[in-house]
Amino acid sequence: IESVLSVERVITSARAPARIELYGQLLTDPERAYGEMAARFAELGCTPVLRRSGGGVVVIALPKVAARPSSRDAGALVSFGLTVISVLYAGGLLQATDWLWPFQHPLAGVPFAIGLLGVLVAHELGHYLVSRRLGVATSLPFFIPMPVLSLFGTMGAIIRTREPMRNRRQVLAIGAAGPLSGLIVAVPLLLLGLLRSEVQPILNTPGSLMEGNFALYALLKFLVFGRLLPSGGYDVFLAPVAFGAWAALFITGLNLTPAGQLDGGHVAYALLGHNARWLSRLMVAAAVALGFVWSGWWTFAVVLVLLGQHHAEPLDDLTPLRTREKLLAVAVLVLFLLLFTPVPITVF
Repeated sequence: IESVLSVERVITSARAPARIELYGQLLTDPERAYGEMAARFAELGCTPVLRRSGGGVVVIALPKVAARPSSRDAGALVSFGLTVISVLYAGGLLQATDWLWPFQHPLAGVPFAIGLLGVLVAHELGHYLVSRRLGVATSLPFFIPMPVLSLFGTMGAIIRTREPMRNRRQVLAIGAAGPLSGLIVAVPLLLLGLLRSEVQPILNTPGSLMEGNFALYALLKFLVFGRLLPSGGYDVFLAPVAFGAWAALFITGLNLTPAGQLDGGHVAYALLGHNARWLSRLMVAAAVALGFVWSGWWTFAVVLVLLGQHHAEPLDDLTPLRTREKLLAVAVLVLFLLLFTPVPITVF
């Protein structure tokens, strides 16, 4: 690799897994250098990892491990089927007087499920299709059914990449693809649901609930009804499909939190590199503080800690984002702010 790296020092290790570290200075831009290294290392059955080291760089040659073919896609399909049932039950329960009513009216939750799952499926397909388009081996999404502990019947979904991403540009593209794909579906569904909803007096009857008013939602209500809501003791009472779309946007907002392994964490890492860890820690502290306003944030703070505060590093951590990619990363983080509300759910 002397055409792209001026090698100054070599360190070898015989311990498993065997590795070779080559220290020196790049002779060309990181993207081109890594591309040439990857092609030449592949002929030797190795994968290069490019990192900064002091005033230069280090290239670590690791034994190449091929992405394992999926043996769990059937499990992903089963999890989706269970999640559909769980969300249908949750949608029925929102209209019910007792827990048996959804079983007696199994189709009552369909509009809510369309609003919620339509957005979540688009979100996960965004991740999946962009991953495949970039050549990153990934699993089908695993949806998480939650018929009892979650108001919405699901805790969202996870998707697993089976190999490291090449550089921060891939981290950004895959991380941003999900939320943006979901947004494209969520806005029309929410507008459709708002057109089927009514503005009524807020009664605050025991057991009723009111959804939080994040900025994007308030704007869409203004476009449909011509005024800011809630105001003057009135608010919109959402049709089930609208509430499903609102719930999906709320979940998207949580996932866009710039912390750890969440989509927002990936976007923040692509933009800020290792400095994103400070933003991740700030989000945990903010969730703890917000717990005094809405107790659910304390649970979210625990989730952020359990997910970890570290980010999965790409193979090439030196290739920078281009200007248009930086603008995309900033836009995605702004979307997080547009989907944030201090009190997501109020139960009277």
